[in-house]
Amino acid sequence: MSLRIAIAGASGYAGGEMARLVADHPHFELGVLAAHSNEGRSVREVHPNLRSAGDSTFQATDVSVLAAHDVVVLALPHGHSATLGAQLVEHNPELTVVDLGADRRLTDKSAWEKYYGGEFAEPWTYGMPELVLADGSKQRDGLVGATRIAAPGCNASAITFALAPLVHKGLVDTRHLVSTLSVAPSGAGRSLREDLLASERLSSAMAYAVGGTHRHIPEILQSLGRASAGKSELGLTMTPILVPLSRGILAVSTAPLSDGAGMSDVNAAFDDAYAGEAFIDYRPGAQPSTGSVLGSNAVSISAAVDESTGYVTVVSAIDNLVKGTAGAAIQSLNIALGLDEQAGLSANGVAP
Repeated sequence: MSLRIAIAGASGYAGGEMARLVADHPHFELGVLAAHSNEGRSVREVHPNLRSAGDSTFQATDVSVLAAHDVVVLALPHGHSATLGAQLVEHNPELTVVDLGADRRLTDKSAWEKYYGGEFAEPWTYGMPELVLADGSKQRDGLVGATRIAAPGCNASAITFALAPLVHKGLVDTRHLVSTLSVAPSGAGRSLREDLLASERLSSAMAYAVGGTHRHIPEILQSLGRASAGKSELGLTMTPILVPLSRGILAVSTAPLSDGAGMSDVNAAFDDAYAGEAFIDYRPGAQPSTGSVLGSNAVSISAAVDESTGYVTVVSAIDNLVKGTAGAAIQSLNIALGLDEQAGLSANGVAP
C-alpha cells in the first residue's frame, strides 16, 4: 500500500521534518509540498537535506489539489490550520487530515480563548498514542481509524510523558506541579524573529512565557486530567528556557510525593504506563539528554526522589521536531491507517 501525502506549510521546520519522514516511510509517497509564501521556490533551496525532493518546487495552497491526496498534513501557525482543514474536509469528506498546529488540540473553548484567542475550532483526535488514560487504556485506542488527528505540542509532550504516569497512579500532589524546560528555538518555527536570531541566542539562555502564560499549559492540564479522570485538582507552573540548540527539549519536572509514596512506587508507575512502548525509554538512574534522542521518535525519561524534601524529579528528553511534532504525527497516522505503528520511525538517536 502506498498513500500519497501532501503537506501544507511545507517550507517551515515542522513541515520540512514531516516531508523527511514521509519520504523515507515504506508505505507513504510524498505528494504536493505547499507553501504560500514560498510558492515556486525550490524545495532543496529551503530544505537542502531533502535530496529526494529533486528539482521540485513549493506549490500554491490549493484546496482541490491538496484534497486529491490520501492524507494532508497541516504545518501552519495556530489560527490558520483550522480554516484550511475545514475547507479540505468539505471538499473531500473521505480525506485524512493531520494538524501539527494548536487549532484542534483543546477541548475547552474558554482555555483556547484565554491562551490563543480567535475562533475556537472543534477538537480532533489527540495524537499522543502512549498517553495513559484514567481507566488504564491508552490514547492509541482512540486513534484507530481516525481521519482527523491533532498532533500534540512539543513542550506539552515532554511534560506529559514525564508526569502522566504519576498523576494516573495518584502518587503526587497535582496542585503543585512544576516544570522547567530547556528548549531549542526551532520549536518556535522558521519565521524571522529578532529574539531568535543566532546572534541573540548563541552563548545565551533566556526564559520566556513565564508566570503561567505558556500556550501549552492548558493542553498539558487537559492530558493530565484525562490520565486522572478529573479526580485531582491540577496546577502547573511551567517555565521554558531558550537555549542554543537547533532542536531538542529537556524537561525537568518536580512535584511533592503523596504521603507514603516512594521511589519503588514511582518506578512501578512508569513501568506500568510504558512497558512495551517502543518509543519510550524509562530507565531509573539514567541521565536523559537531548543528544541521545536527536533525530529519533524516542522519549528518554528518568526519575529520582529527594528523600529530604519528599519531592520527585522527572527528567525527560525529546527531539521537538520528531517526537514533539512530525514523528508523533507519523506514529498516529500509522495507527489510524492500520499500519505498523513503528513504520518509518526510529527509536535510535544520532550521536555524537
